[in-house]
Amino acid sequence: MEDNLNKNDRINGLAAEVLDVARNRLLVSLRCLDIALGIQGRRIYDGSIAAGSDAIYYSPVHVLRTYRESPEEMTRVYLHIVLHSVFMHPFLGGRASLGDREKWDLACDIAVEASICDLGLACTRSRREELQLPVIKKLKRSIRQLTAKRIYEYLISPVSGSDPEKPDHDRIDKLRRIFSPDDHSIWYEGDSSELTGSMRSSQLTGVNTDENIVDPAKWKDIARQIDMELEIFAKVRGASSGTLVQNIRAVIREQYDYSEFLKKFASFGEEIKPSEDEFDYICYTYGLTHYGNMPLIEPVEYRDDHRIRDFVIAIDTSGSVAGEEVRGFIRRTCEILRQQDSFFREINVHIIQCDSEIQSDHVVRSASDLDRYIEEVDIRGLGGTDFRPVFSYVDSLIAEGAFTDLKGLIYFTDGLGTFPERKPPYRTAFVFTDDGISVPDVPVWAIKAVIDRDGLREDRA
Repeated sequence: MEDNLNKNDRINGLAAEVLDVARNRLLVSLRCLDIALGIQGRRIYDGSIAAGSDAIYYSPVHVLRTYRESPEEMTRVYLHIVLHSVFMHPFLGGRASLGDREKWDLACDIAVEASICDLGLACTRSRREELQLPVIKKLKRSIRQLTAKRIYEYLISPVSGSDPEKPDHDRIDKLRRIFSPDDHSIWYEGDSSELTGSMRSSQLTGVNTDENIVDPAKWKDIARQIDMELEIFAKVRGASSGTLVQNIRAVIREQYDYSEFLKKFASFGEEIKPSEDEFDYICYTYGLTHYGNMPLIEPVEYRDDHRIRDFVIAIDTSGSVAGEEVRGFIRRTCEILRQQDSFFREINVHIIQCDSEIQSDHVVRSASDLDRYIEEVDIRGLGGTDFRPVFSYVDSLIAEGAFTDLKGLIYFTDGLGTFPERKPPYRTAFVFTDDGISVPDVPVWAIKAVIDRDGLREDRA
């Protein structure tokens, strides 16, 4: 019994040293990941190796076996585990548990391995990389951004004749063998510090403790720090980090609920309506009862309400913006405006289509106008992109008295155009969909919002 205990201690100690060596090799090559590489503790468990929300889980025997086969492979696996956490995969795994978990797990692994391949580090080269590169090259032809979400969407979408290279079920299994060196079961176990069965951990080592579990907010802060340092890393090392940047920015990018975002652009206006917040029904009914139908207080007749009256919606109809996305944005915007709480009795919404020049201006004054516009909308333009004509045109409308109190202009675009130099006298927002490309900067006077494509879908009853 004592001999077995001593043997286990030696195995555990050697495995811990191997993990330290792998981490130190990465620290030398990737200083931009120093916080991420140092913040996680380690837990011994009865599996292989896994990224948990609170620590790295590993089997000492598995670690030693991997290192014996290839020190570079062990270093690559360590980086793989850390990048899962940086990309927030352990915190997102449960979302896919109601869908195709197998493909979600594969998508996460491909996103991580593609990032490692882009870095081109000698300390992480392995035989798997040679098999991965042709697959990654094909995926890049079909997907603009190799994040887990985009890869997953691609894998679950129906196979079409236009994309004959898309993996079928048999190829999915083969891809797992070359992209998936770790165990993801821990992601679906809830709190990873309360594992059951074969997933139960037996020992915690390293810098982390149960009182210092690394939560999603902390990993998001780490991702922001890495993003700031990656540009310097790429210049100094002469290495590419494109896929790594894409995945990190997918983590730190703030996405908005489009309904709530649009409401923030509502103008204050006065509508004749009792204000229940300022009306005392006790005093009112007391007077009616005791003083011959004479109320002691009259209801407040007016209230300020956040509703849209004067508003401009600008649509970038250049060739670089997909027509279906434009229609989706218009439909979703109109659907939100159609809600009762978004309208005055009289509205004045200009829907302007523009590429390098103004293509159309449709004025909406009622809910029925919106319905007709949705049915009859025709996308015009599809030329180059220049934002300045819209702002010049709106300025001319203001000069002509077309607006009573214009407070908001929202511009749906891919951002690849020329911005005005001066701040307009009304709030302006540029809205982008998370379509897999790097979202450009906007002028300091404008608001930038990134919304998921799902946010452009109409509400369903």
